[in-house]
Amino acid sequence: MQTAIQTENLDKAFTGGVVAVAGLDLEVPRGAIYGLIGRNGAGKTTTLRLLMGLLRPDRGTARILGADFWEAPRETRQRVAYVSQRQQLPGWMTLTELCRYVGHFYEGWDQAHARELAERWELAWDRPVAQLSAGQQRQAAVLAALAGRPEVLLLDEPAAGLDPIARRSLLTSLVESATHGTGCTILFSTHLINDLERVADHVGIMDRGRLTMAGRLEDLLQATQRVQVVFDDPAPPPEFVIPGAVRTQVSGPVMTAIVRLANEAQLEPIRAWRGVRVNVFPLSLEEAFIELYRPRDEGEAVAEAAVEQERAEALARSGATESAASRATPSLN
Repeated sequence: MQTAIQTENLDKAFTGGVVAVAGLDLEVPRGAIYGLIGRNGAGKTTTLRLLMGLLRPDRGTARILGADFWEAPRETRQRVAYVSQRQQLPGWMTLTELCRYVGHFYEGWDQAHARELAERWELAWDRPVAQLSAGQQRQAAVLAALAGRPEVLLLDEPAAGLDPIARRSLLTSLVESATHGTGCTILFSTHLINDLERVADHVGIMDRGRLTMAGRLEDLLQATQRVQVVFDDPAPPPEFVIPGAVRTQVSGPVMTAIVRLANEAQLEPIRAWRGVRVNVFPLSLEEAFIELYRPRDEGEAVAEAAVEQERAEALARSGATESAASRATPSLN
């Protein structure tokens, strides 16, 4: 597998000791549409800026097409396009003038594609950019990036401020770019996870500057499921645990958990319990992200602690073996 974008042990901290990126190892295959998600402050924007050479890392490497963009030559830079979260366009330029200006930086500039996108997105050619709406200015910036026919495209919140119709059209254009000619590798950060699911084939989840989950979208969704176990008894036995659970709730005879599944065989031990029904439900990427990364509220934390305490006491009373105790719910980390 050839790699278009790669970081290794990448670190970046800002004044005051604020750590934005910590030991980040990211790998984006050539031709992939890679969605980068995470909570606010997870380090997504800083990662893109480090890749583009707009920030110098404290440690580690960040490379696009094998080059460190802090010192990459023009020949390499013109193969890459970037749209930042707060892209500032020259307000006095019309879209025609903007395309003429940006076109000088790309040998593969495709003016016909620029015009096709402007018509598709209903952007006026002769109106100054400053007179366009915030969403239209965003579209103009993405248009200029796509019309350069880059080999690699980095986008920071590309659909921010766009209405649903404009977002759908933008996503369609990204897919077209990924399949045009020899293909374009796209790395984009977004909070619009439902949109990401429509186009991305790879996903990385950042948390506190680190990549905590990464891989093909379909593999990540198969590996994260909601498992519900229903008992005939009034409550689950104190020693009962769901293997791979990262978040568990008990309500009467029903135990529900968000589970990291290596394979279906992982659930066989609980299916073997007498008098239980096991149901497995798929999660959307947004549901999985929220369940895995939302902070526990105080009531939930207290309830989980009480359940764990009750299980520990029951195991101690019954003299359970160490091997049984080792099945305890693993932490997210």
